[in-house]
Amino acid sequence: MKGHIHILGICGTFMGGIALLARELGYRVTGSDASVYPPMSTQLRAAGIDLMEGYLPEHLQPAPDCVVVGNAMTRGNPLVEHLLNSGLPYTSGPQWLAEHVLHHKWVLAVSGTHGKTTTSSMLAWILEHAGMAPGFLIGGVPGNFGVSARSGASDFFVVEADEYDTAFFDKRSKFVHYRPRTLAINNLEFDHADIFADLAAIQRQFHHLVRCVPGAGLIVYRHGVPAIDETLAMGCWTESASFGLGGDSGADWRAELLAEDGSVFRATSPAGETVDVNWSHCGRHNVENALTAMAAARHVGVAPTVSAAALAAFAGVKRRLELLGQPGGVSLYDDFAHHPTAIATTLQGLRARAGSGRVIALIEPRSNTMRMGEHRGQLTAATAAADRVFWFEPAGMDWSLESVVADSAVPATTANDIDELVLQVSREVHSGDQVVIMSNGGFGGIHQKLLAQLQETSPE
Repeated sequence: MKGHIHILGICGTFMGGIALLARELGYRVTGSDASVYPPMSTQLRAAGIDLMEGYLPEHLQPAPDCVVVGNAMTRGNPLVEHLLNSGLPYTSGPQWLAEHVLHHKWVLAVSGTHGKTTTSSMLAWILEHAGMAPGFLIGGVPGNFGVSARSGASDFFVVEADEYDTAFFDKRSKFVHYRPRTLAINNLEFDHADIFADLAAIQRQFHHLVRCVPGAGLIVYRHGVPAIDETLAMGCWTESASFGLGGDSGADWRAELLAEDGSVFRATSPAGETVDVNWSHCGRHNVENALTAMAAARHVGVAPTVSAAALAAFAGVKRRLELLGQPGGVSLYDDFAHHPTAIATTLQGLRARAGSGRVIALIEPRSNTMRMGEHRGQLTAATAAADRVFWFEPAGMDWSLESVVADSAVPATTANDIDELVLQVSREVHSGDQVVIMSNGGFGGIHQKLLAQLQETSPE
């Protein structure tokens, strides 16, 4: 046993991944969280990790060798205050990852405002399919692996590279710790208004990341995004390759849709290698995610033909347009969309796949940025591909959703009671409808409540 670490905020996806890696590397791991809940609690307990509910000073008795502090921890938290007063060694999750896992690896990092989890999962699966046995740490659970993190059996490590801050004592973005050799930048928009004043502040953090990529590395980035172009123009010392949709897009890696919903597409590499991808996923955004993963995998020697075969067997990611069931012919999906662009692209992909069926969206604007109203002007347009929208107004919103409903070209209503919303939706839907629940949180358990209600009311 290498020693004992205790993790604060252990049930978050990232910190839970740190716990799994540490356990796999031979550490004794314990952890605290405000609430201990599945699916992460199930993964952790199965790995032999002791979980403690709440943040009590006695959780650090006996004293661990090091405390790893999640970025949800704040000054004033009783366990944080005890930690500081006790003089125990502590570090952040990204710093621990860098020092204990990544320091000798070829790191492939996937960054951007949207699509990080899906693209990281695709990339890890492509490398696995190619026999490269990568390690990974992903902010979700890839269906092909069933866990969010593992150390791997090779020199390659895929990490979801988040721009959110590191810890209460380190306000740099998490990703500056990772020192990638292969960096993907999916897209770049304003988000996280609780910690960033404007887009320029986010661009500065992305440029810190660009500064860390070696000259012998590769930066893969989305073509035609001014915010990315401006960031790279601040200084780039690494070979780069762009990706984009359309045969005449001007991008180095290009994809052409062979099916309107994106379920079949043709990818072309900078070297002129062409391959068709036929898979079970939809949406232009997922085609771009796949193209990103193919380009990053090519940097470590994976041919596009191998990537295409892997993508054909890609099982998706939990909570990324995850099909929960089809009671009474109604397809019910769970999606993590937390930004207007993510909402729009997901609904567009579902619209292309739905045929004559209706697309119905249930949306909880739960992220800090959404609650602050930073994106309110974009929400109406984001739902244009839906046929019906139910907006849920969570407690603590700084503004009212009534203006979004009033401006909507799509029939829309607001709700503030989960059970009433479940009943209302169940009365309106019918066979052939595609219903997607969109939130980056638990949405009051509406997923299982609506599934159960539809199962109860659907004809045998």
